[in-house]
Amino acid sequence: MSKASKKMGDMRTGYGEELAELGSMRKDVVVVGADTTQSLKTSLFGYKFPERFFNIGIAESNAVSIAAGLALAGKIAFVSTYAAFIPGKCVDQIRNAIAYPNLNVKIVASHAGLSVGPDGASHQQVEDIATMRVIPNMKVLAPADEYSTRRLVFVMAESSGPCYMRLARPKSPVVYEDDARFAIGSSNILRDGSDVAIIACGLMVAEALDAADILAEEGISCRVIDMYSIKPIDSDAIVKAARDTGAIVTAEEHNIIGGLGSAVAEVVCEHAPCIMKRVGVKDTFGESGEHEELLAKYGLKARDIASAAREAVRAKQRIDSR
Repeated sequence: MSKASKKMGDMRTGYGEELAELGSMRKDVVVVGADTTQSLKTSLFGYKFPERFFNIGIAESNAVSIAAGLALAGKIAFVSTYAAFIPGKCVDQIRNAIAYPNLNVKIVASHAGLSVGPDGASHQQVEDIATMRVIPNMKVLAPADEYSTRRLVFVMAESSGPCYMRLARPKSPVVYEDDARFAIGSSNILRDGSDVAIIACGLMVAEALDAADILAEEGISCRVIDMYSIKPIDSDAIVKAARDTGAIVTAEEHNIIGGLGSAVAEVVCEHAPCIMKRVGVKDTFGESGEHEELLAKYGLKARDIASAAREAVRAKQRIDSR
């Protein structure tokens, strides 16, 4: 059974290092930044390949359009900054310049969710998954830790068409071993169980594993699924979890409207109706504070996931007893 490690990893470092490695392997990879290249570690690529690196300053809409132009010229274009700016300020360019022509642009945004912390509500992007997953042709990924971030850099490069991957700002618990595999449209079962399934993404995967430990002490068997590919989503894994357990809890560092919970609910409603609870930001803006304090205040900790799972199990039991 998997559980979150006490070892911490940095998604941004993983992204920057693997992007530089990818650049050594593929001469058609180019990187566009928007004055956050040190923060997102894409400057590592720039040091090695300055002729394929473009830091265009605080002009995020231009960054997206430049990436589109490079893709039209046959390049695999990675464009990165904070989620508050891409997609926050650039939905028009993403939709019309990248997604509509189905270009080979990989958008990687850091500082997503409440865990941006002291930067406050203006920079706490809790709408990005919803925004990006409704755009046709766009794939949406949310890795759980540094290792999965590293692997998904290569997965995106090998996939044709536009992708969006969201990263967290703080260091996070290591979830995966070196042999884990990832594919667009798939998911990973990190812990099996029969009473309830927790489907999580991003930083909430580690919290879900901790919640499963809490529930195990109470005799509740919990399946934990890392749904790192939110679009396309692993419908088969969701349907199987619904039929095997009869109760699903989703957990995300995102608004519960339009994010992972909504995506899972769409599958459940159409193919395998069951009891379902959603843990996430409850349609509100965040505020300035340390990231752990914010996760606790907005109900995104392991204890909150465990509480939702208990409610789901009780609701299932009431139905079964009728």
